[in-house]
Amino acid sequence: MKRHLAVLACSLAVAVPAYAADEADAMALLEDSKCFKCHSVDKKKDGPAYKEVAAKYKGKPEAEAKLTKHVTQPSKVKIDGVEEDHGAVKIRSEARIKNLVQWILSR
Repeated sequence: MKRHLAVLACSLAVAVPAYAADEADAMALLEDSKCFKCHSVDKKKDGPAYKEVAAKYKGKPEAEAKLTKHVTQPSKVKIDGVEEDHGAVKIRSEARIKNLVQWILSR
């Protein structure tokens, strides 16, 4: 039994970094795209905090696809009952966008 637990622990230790988002790159992309004008990591501004977004999508299989669409395609959002334009990130790198979405969902 102990041997099985040791193998499982080692497997998890190796697997975790494969899913870890690059926080510095995500933060740089958010900064470059002016996302912090309306969002923050843990406090509501005009838009929801990224922790709130992560909680909204937690456990939902469509989370990554929906959030990817939201951050890459300009759309309309309601802020205090007023419809406003929501911009998109200023990059088209699929890897960087995937990293950003995974970072947001990991909050």
